Amino acid sequence: MAKPVFIALDVASKEELDQLLAQLGEPKETSIKIGMELFYHLGSEIVVDLAQKGYNIFLDLKMHDIPNTVYNGAKQIAALGIKYTTIHALGGSEMIYAAKAGLIAGTPVGQVAPKLLAVTELTSISDEILKNEQHCELPMSQQVVSLAKMAQKAGADGVICSPLEVEKLRAEVGDKFLYVTPGIRLTANSDDDQSRIATPAQAKKWGSSAIVVGRPITKAENPKAIYDMIKKEFN
Repeated sequence: MAKPVFIALDVASKEELDQLLAQLGEPKETSIKIGMELFYHLGSEIVVDLAQKGYNIFLDLKMHDIPNTVYNGAKQIAALGIKYTTIHALGGSEMIYAAKAGLIAGTPVGQVAPKLLAVTELTSISDEILKNEQHCELPMSQQVVSLAKMAQKAGADGVICSPLEVEKLRAEVGDKFLYVTPGIRLTANSDDDQSRIATPAQAKKWGSSAIVVGRPITKAENPKAIYDMIKKEFN
């Protein structure tokens, strides 16, 4: 089975969304990531609509609140028909456990609960920011491993991490965990606002379970051609 390549649908309107999706091919062959911009603009209805059309959906809202609030929010998310969602690992083990419980409780009978992915350190966080702003004494690689191990014990199904960290995570956390990696760029692309990036081929080599690609696809003249090329390179 092919590993997913999620397209980050960071668009500002329904019109832009429809135009982009029309260029990407059949829904059942397309994996999409819906983030804050689109969700806050169009709401949960767009998620339900796209799920019913057959898209493989990763809803990336990065839950981060007290455990009870996260539990109730996760119950609502589970009913939307998505396959993956996110939570901030920095919120702690009780919050992650509550999110997992909420996803299970909210999943309709006969369906599979969405996978819960814990965000370790955002790919925009550099070593300097980690040290000087978060005041973390651990180096980035150890911080990510520490958060991943905690999330795994709390019931998460995987982590969001930089592709540069996957080999170390697989060695220290194991192969039964999912490693979903944003920060994917083609060789010709700029790194934009991300600090820890890799190509699809590098992500494959290092062991990413799935990758997330945004602007290299959505800003391309032929989004489907680039999407197909990335899927082929990654798989």
